[in-house]
Amino acid sequence: MPEFNITETLMNFLFDTVVPYLWRIIGALLVLAIGFKLVNVIVNKITKSKGYEKMDTNVQSFLNSVLRIVLKVIIVIVAVSIVGIPTASLIAGLTTCGAAIALAVQGGLSNIAAGIVILLCKPFHIGDFIVAAGVSGVVKEIGLYYTSVTTPDNQDVVIPNGSLSNCTITNLSTCATRRIDFDFSVDYKSDIALVRKVLLATAANNENVMQDPAPEVMISGHGASGIDVKLRLWVSAENYWTVYFAMYEDVKKSFDQFNIEIPYQQIDVHMDSAE
Repeated sequence: MPEFNITETLMNFLFDTVVPYLWRIIGALLVLAIGFKLVNVIVNKITKSKGYEKMDTNVQSFLNSVLRIVLKVIIVIVAVSIVGIPTASLIAGLTTCGAAIALAVQGGLSNIAAGIVILLCKPFHIGDFIVAAGVSGVVKEIGLYYTSVTTPDNQDVVIPNGSLSNCTITNLSTCATRRIDFDFSVDYKSDIALVRKVLLATAANNENVMQDPAPEVMISGHGASGIDVKLRLWVSAENYWTVYFAMYEDVKKSFDQFNIEIPYQQIDVHMDSAE
């Protein structure tokens, strides 16, 4: 009867069974590491091609996300096949898992569908200033699931595409000019003709206020303590906030210069004394 050598048996087991799989695992890890880097190189080259640069910026951002995901999935399948797992079984498993995940993440799929709708309908583009879903800011990126917006105070807000497709979107970058309506109140004893001249002169002194269309001043109502006056003027879209804040300060100074009073309503506070 041959003598049993446990050391030799373990070594044979290692070299015949473990080592081949170990090399396969190492190969698979190398494929993943090198493959993911190649994906970045390939996507970067595609994005720098002339045909890609002619595409709309929204489409570029969307395709960038899709290309990276699809190519990385292919790399993962190749790596798994190197380990020895049949790709047919893997694809079948992925299909089954995909169906289960699809049921579980219907919101995510709706975001993808909404992203496609946004790309097709183009309610906004990258770089536009929008107001939507309770957020206002400049569109930074339109991704597969989310749209990134940078707010005026420099915060990055990520909005699900599904929310954007189901809400009212105000695009403030579509038109080159915007109108600003200012509401002021003056005392009932004020000379309306003087008030109109002062407001128009104040608007004319601001170099960012357009003179065509010309500014307008109208009486908009009779308030409880004064006459409501509306100043309506036009500006370039990029000068909107500059003019908006400057006019309130300039009008106050002009009213003070010509002794035009701004009425205020006194609030009486009544307190019941305890007996």
